[in-house]
Amino acid sequence: MFPETIETDRLRLEVRSPEHVDLDECYRICSSDPGIDEVTEFVTWDPHETKKETLEFLERGRERFEDAEAATYVIYPREGEDGAGEIAGFGGFGVDWEKRTATLGTWLRKRFWGRGYSGERAAALAEVAFADLDLDVVAVGHHPDNEKSRRAIERYVDRLGGRREGRLRNELVYADGTVHDEVRYTISQSEWRKATT
Repeated sequence: MFPETIETDRLRLEVRSPEHVDLDECYRICSSDPGIDEVTEFVTWDPHETKKETLEFLERGRERFEDAEAATYVIYPREGEDGAGEIAGFGGFGVDWEKRTATLGTWLRKRFWGRGYSGERAAALAEVAFADLDLDVVAVGHHPDNEKSRRAIERYVDRLGGRREGRLRNELVYADGTVHDEVRYTISQSEWRKATT
């Protein structure tokens, strides 16, 4: 259903699964990578406390991929990029087949921030959602206080023809049980086709 590997000019995305990721490396990144507290400040998960938690994270990615619920990938910079072959982060989309909508999500290690990887990954995933899966809408959101994500999302949503929809109240539930608003953006297939052809 979903592609196992996606390549862009600077990135290689491979299915998030124990088969594609070194468990020890992934645990180190998800638990104690430099800047992990900043990385997890505006996401719905906390730094991993055990290697078992990291394994479950990887297994859940594979299971949702096989069940056609989500296409989530480990993000690697390609040859020629600083950090080539290292895990830069994870990203993908969940699919609501009834609503014909893919919802993007990503997080990058702090050392890979500011390189435009989020937008490059988003463009590749939007192409899969629209050209391969024939979905109607790609959606993405961020916590209202997350300025870095806001800037990145606004840039690529604008480039892909989409728009800001508004603020959804009590949309995000964090690992600690707190509930937060989310700012949501969407791109329709027709908007994407007009912007990219």
